[in-house]
Amino acid sequence: GPLGRTAGQGYMRRMPPLALTMGEPAGIGGEIAAGAWHALRATGPAFFLIDDATRLGGAPLRVIDAPERAAAAFAEALPVLHRPLPRPATPGRPDPANAPAVIAAIEEAVALARAGRAAGVVTNPIQKSMLTAAGFPHPGHTEFLGQLAGTGVPPVMMLASPDLRVVPVTVHEPLRAAIARLTTDMIVATARIAHAALIADFGIAAPRLAVAGLNPHAGEDGTLGTEDRDIVAPAVAALRDLGIAARGPVPPDTMFTAHARPTYDAAICLYHDQALIPIKTLDMAGGVNVTLGLSIVRTSPDHGTALDIAGRGLADPASLVAALRMAAVIAGNRTR
Repeated sequence: GPLGRTAGQGYMRRMPPLALTMGEPAGIGGEIAAGAWHALRATGPAFFLIDDATRLGGAPLRVIDAPERAAAAFAEALPVLHRPLPRPATPGRPDPANAPAVIAAIEEAVALARAGRAAGVVTNPIQKSMLTAAGFPHPGHTEFLGQLAGTGVPPVMMLASPDLRVVPVTVHEPLRAAIARLTTDMIVATARIAHAALIADFGIAAPRLAVAGLNPHAGEDGTLGTEDRDIVAPAVAALRDLGIAARGPVPPDTMFTAHARPTYDAAICLYHDQALIPIKTLDMAGGVNVTLGLSIVRTSPDHGTALDIAGRGLADPASLVAALRMAAVIAGNRTR
């Protein structure tokens, strides 16, 4: 399927539960966790939430003392590993005092996944400014997870939906800085990690990659910028030499059309917005953030903390549901 080979219901019943982190306590994480439980309680995949149970609502809760208790409770209640917050959470008003609990939930989820007690980690959105204020040294989830569960390669972000998968080569940095440091080797390294993940995680035997151009019309043979000729084209040639079905530089204004998308399995994009604008435009609710190059499975919803609607009952759990389902698919494919 578009999201890769799917895990069967029998496997999902046998696999360990997924670990879901609390995310920003003042955001919508608790609300969408409850919504995801309602959506998945009858079918799975089973998951448990690492959070302060006293702040949660929207679903019946079952406080558990170990992940192994989650599966038996899941049909009747949302299983919670209760981890009290230092301060009560107020919807829409983040408190840096709770940042250590947010970080600890991520660390615990990763440790459980590495120990095989969780099939994978699904992370609710964090408020990076709150973590930074508390001394968190990483730009975001991806970099932190690379430290906790790295495999010797830089972690790579993929955004995936039923219609499109995109992988940005540069991510959270100013556009001027991203272009200035872009190299052929960076493109090749990112594309190789994406290619390996498409095989191992998504069950695609012979992945096809489309590498986006940087400039309008992919540079028009150097007349609209030389980066495509001097940086991107050599990367595509190097990938082909490695036996990877890659093409490009592809003009970025045409590669995301309905006619073009079926011709590749993932688009290798050169900067953040080149990747995220098309996938969020196509499917904001169903897009999933997948971290490639880790020793564990990690997905997350493709949206932020939504502080402006937190606590108002308006949050849509669709992206979290998709993230949980995709984590189960990837865990199943890795097992096979």
